[in-house]
Amino acid sequence: MGRAFEYRKAAKMKRWGHMAKTFTRLGKQIAIAVKAGGPEPETNPTLRSIIAVCKRENMPKDNIERAIKNAMGKDQSDYKEVTYEGYGPHGIAVFVDTLTDNTTRTVADVRSIFNKFSGNLGTTGSLSFLFDHKCVFTFKKPEGLDMDELILELIDFNVDDEFDEEFNEDTNEDTITIYGDPKSYAMIQKFLEDKGFEGVGGEFTYIPNDLKEVTDEQREVIEKMVERLEEFDDVQTVYTNMK
Repeated sequence: MGRAFEYRKAAKMKRWGHMAKTFTRLGKQIAIAVKAGGPEPETNPTLRSIIAVCKRENMPKDNIERAIKNAMGKDQSDYKEVTYEGYGPHGIAVFVDTLTDNTTRTVADVRSIFNKFSGNLGTTGSLSFLFDHKCVFTFKKPEGLDMDELILELIDFNVDDEFDEEFNEDTNEDTITIYGDPKSYAMIQKFLEDKGFEGVGGEFTYIPNDLKEVTDEQREVIEKMVERLEEFDDVQTVYTNMK
């Protein structure tokens, strides 16, 4: 397993400890997809991909259907995806992914935590050199799949030659995870679906490319900062380059 897999696995295990927040995050993503492309998964590839992620995260079918229905309501909020970045305590880089209907409120909340922990909220893109922004696709592994051949076919879509294979105990299936350029998200999804792969679900993530060693005492402070950030409803995922 590669560096990306280990980092994503640690983040996923933490998310599973906050199932309600995970469902809220996915519900907001459904709302964005429905408003952009309509409520029918068959004609809205982004929504189709998010639903696949919902199923993999064990989000109940009723929750998914309710989120789609609510997104069609006139009174529903318009969510925006905004990422904030800066340095936390002990020089650790921090990326904060949010889905918000009020950026003024969200940036004030995020800044308050950075200030509380003697951090410094930076400008957009100021820490991009410390993280690789990737789109991540996970799908059911069919019998007899030649991964070398698949990766070769995907090379035109800027897919990494690193991939991860994992057994999903909930579905009792082997899954494959590939990583690619976020700009190629739609093309990668279409290619995988056209090839007949099942349960194609895509997300976006930040993977640190320069992990920084910290002491146990420093780790405790940084983890406390992350926990405080994750208490805000608008905050979806917090990434750091802490090793």
